Amino acid sequence: MDMPTVAIVGRPNVGKSTLFNRLVGKKLALVDDRPGVTRDRREGDVAFGGLHFRVIDTAGLEESDAATLMGRMRMQTEAAILAADVVLFVIDARAGVLPADQPFAELVRRAGCPVILIANKAEGGTGLAGAYEAFTLGLGDPIPFSAEHGEGLGELHEALKGVLPKPDPEDDEDEDAPGGRSLKVAIVGRPNAGKSTLINRMLGEDRLLVGPEAGITRDSISLDWEWRGRKIKLHDTAGMRRRARIDDKLEKLAVSDGLRAVRFAEVVVVLLDATIPFEKQDLTIIDLVESEGRAVVIGLNKWDLVADQPGLLKELREDCTRLLPQVRGVAVVPLSGLAGEGLDKLMQAVVQASEVWDKRISTSRINDWLSEATSRNPPPAVSGRRIKIRYATQVKSRPPHFALFGNQLNALPKSYTRYLVNGLREAFELPGTPIRLSLRTSQNPFDKG
Repeated sequence: MDMPTVAIVGRPNVGKSTLFNRLVGKKLALVDDRPGVTRDRREGDVAFGGLHFRVIDTAGLEESDAATLMGRMRMQTEAAILAADVVLFVIDARAGVLPADQPFAELVRRAGCPVILIANKAEGGTGLAGAYEAFTLGLGDPIPFSAEHGEGLGELHEALKGVLPKPDPEDDEDEDAPGGRSLKVAIVGRPNAGKSTLINRMLGEDRLLVGPEAGITRDSISLDWEWRGRKIKLHDTAGMRRRARIDDKLEKLAVSDGLRAVRFAEVVVVLLDATIPFEKQDLTIIDLVESEGRAVVIGLNKWDLVADQPGLLKELREDCTRLLPQVRGVAVVPLSGLAGEGLDKLMQAVVQASEVWDKRISTSRINDWLSEATSRNPPPAVSGRRIKIRYATQVKSRPPHFALFGNQLNALPKSYTRYLVNGLREAFELPGTPIRLSLRTSQNPFDKG
């Protein structure tokens, strides 16, 4: 069963991460401690008084130019808001409502999903004036709350109980149905990449409206299908364009629906037009899918139009390795939705990608690899003291997420973490899948490595 998603948003330093840790439990809140990593949002699964949901901790909302680091952080937070079923909007009750809160309250209102307003840092009744001031944001009644001390959890539970979507009975049926659970696959790409044509060919019928005009599909359509006895739930989505180019309100809703389909998929097929592949928007879409932690397969559609160019496939696969190092080894499959060519190879790649995404590796194997990797290329020294990685384990799959423990890991250069990620990918055969790496520095002051 797919869990609903709850996004925690608000200005920096209002206590979002403390609330996140309170909901998931500190031991589960393994996050990437590397400085400067802004693409990944912290996620955790929550069991809260009979409620089950996935919570996302987002970067602090700040007004910034889109080209800046803060601007990119804001864009990722906006993507989380669009994909969420419920938004927890957090303010600092002691500081009260600040001018910076207003535009972001408007952003959350426009998203159209339920919002729960949390006036944090109101422990022991302090900050109640700021909590009451939060009424001016127009987001409903604020819950006086203390993430640090757990005050207000009962009120938050009641509020969530009233707005979280009910479980989809279809998903429960899938678990026990003949052939097992359906593999959820989303087809995404730029407008007019041929997504609906491809799905029609898979289904063997003209189930979806197609045509030469870009943007015919307006919403995310879910379709049941079977491939070689394997149950597949296909999601066709509206073409994704940069938000600055979207003026039509309906299309904005369609794009947000596409983002939701990505979040609920297990494997995402990013369909490229083989006649104009790896456009900037294609790379942005693949980056979004990777940042959401979904398994990725790249389909080169309309291959019949370029198949007469010798060496093109090899060249495009090399381009993929160069342009998309974060999904190194991703399957790149030439196909033609119109002619029905390459569909079997595409589905083989999809099933294989789901197996890699779901892979678990024993701790002993990981530490054998770690010992060899650090012997071959030791971590650098910081202020005369060598960084030491003592231990590694896989904390979760879907996608593979590894935690490293040691001293001074927050000073580990990005180049070295890339070396480790590439090593994990190669040693344990994890091509194409997103890999998460959490760095946990020892808190023991007597641990001198």
